[in-house]
Amino acid sequence: MPVSRRTLLLRPSSPSGLSSTSGPSGPSGRTGPSGSARLPRRTTALTATALVAVCASLATSCGVIPGSAAGAGDDPVTVMTWAPENTKATNKPGIPAMAQAYARWVNANGGLDGRKLKVITCNDHNDPVGAADCARKAVDKEVAAVVGSYSQHGQSFLSPLEVAGIPYIGGYGVTDEEFSSPLSYPVNGGEPALMAGNGRQLAARCERVALVRPDTIAGDDLPGLLDAGLTEGHRRSSADIRAPEDGTDFSAQAEQALERAGTDGCVTAALGARTDTFYDSYRRTESAYPAAKISSVLGSVDQSLIDRTGGGNGPYEGAYVTGWYPVAGDARWNEMREVIRRQAFGDNRVDPTDAGVQTTWIAYTVLKHAVESLDGGEVSARTLRRALDKGLKVETGGLTPTLRWRFKDMLAASDFPRLVNADVTFQVVRDGRLVPAQKGFVNVSKTLERVP
Repeated sequence: MPVSRRTLLLRPSSPSGLSSTSGPSGPSGRTGPSGSARLPRRTTALTATALVAVCASLATSCGVIPGSAAGAGDDPVTVMTWAPENTKATNKPGIPAMAQAYARWVNANGGLDGRKLKVITCNDHNDPVGAADCARKAVDKEVAAVVGSYSQHGQSFLSPLEVAGIPYIGGYGVTDEEFSSPLSYPVNGGEPALMAGNGRQLAARCERVALVRPDTIAGDDLPGLLDAGLTEGHRRSSADIRAPEDGTDFSAQAEQALERAGTDGCVTAALGARTDTFYDSYRRTESAYPAAKISSVLGSVDQSLIDRTGGGNGPYEGAYVTGWYPVAGDARWNEMREVIRRQAFGDNRVDPTDAGVQTTWIAYTVLKHAVESLDGGEVSARTLRRALDKGLKVETGGLTPTLRWRFKDMLAASDFPRLVNADVTFQVVRDGRLVPAQKGFVNVSKTLERVP
């Protein structure tokens, strides 16, 4: 869920279990404290951005440039990937596991333009201090980039990266800062595009929509995004139903949603890992109310969840789902699937249908293109930023539109100025499989520009 800006929380660095991959290695488990502090929305962090400009123009006065150790010759390209693991809320172990599998694959095939790829992983523990710890370790390790990561605490991790000049490539898209920081290079439209797209998708099918979302500051952003899509489809605003982020029973919320959706209505839930818990409560409640269609967004519902809950005979049959990319069974994912088969076989953390794994694959595709564009020159945070800022074009085999991060490629929306890919896909569950509900991508850039 989007999390916004505030003053960076700092504490002395605490152990959180770093690991790295530059050749074959097995999965490692990491544990840490749970809990997720929520941050206020839309406070501008001007100091960090100003320091980025200072460091860019006066690099020698800012000390050693992170990533410069990967500059030439046979030195590896060192990057970091982080995500929360073993917490009571959101967990994304497949993201660092996919990064490690990618490193094993690319190193077995000559590396990145002849250089070994070294991936350091970090557990952000799903809290702002853990996120800041991971960012400081990225700075300490002088990584060339942070690639394909997930964290709900954008201000905590992006400020240290901005000060050090380290680019953040292809994050999951869960925080506002990923779409505003000058050092962020997103590959999808994040939660904003998903929610706006979900509104567009449901407007064509539902007389009334009830949204069940986390009762958090981050969750407060979601109704406006969904309603922007509904409004474009000439529907009234959604019924906003709040739920505890770590709830174990959502019967009260299910009753409210069904009552507010009414006849010919839809219930959409965006509760991340708790979405299935909500729909479990929903199933026990729905018989007492008029039938409603159900919906969600990728990341809350995916193919693996549908498989675990009975496939075509399960509760998600007929559900509408909004995603960023083509459906998981699309042939455009074949290369990623082959890499997983060869390099992560037996590692059940790496699920090719998971949106985090898919985003990490695309993020490392961007890194590969960026390194190759340097033609054997220095690979560092500075040179990668320069390549991306000067208009590097990245083709992803049709998984996204061509990615490019020039000013003129970015969305004309004050809240999401770094967003360059506002495409989503409309999907539906048929016979237990997520399949396209309509052909091709749907662009929601105009919808996002209208968000108040």
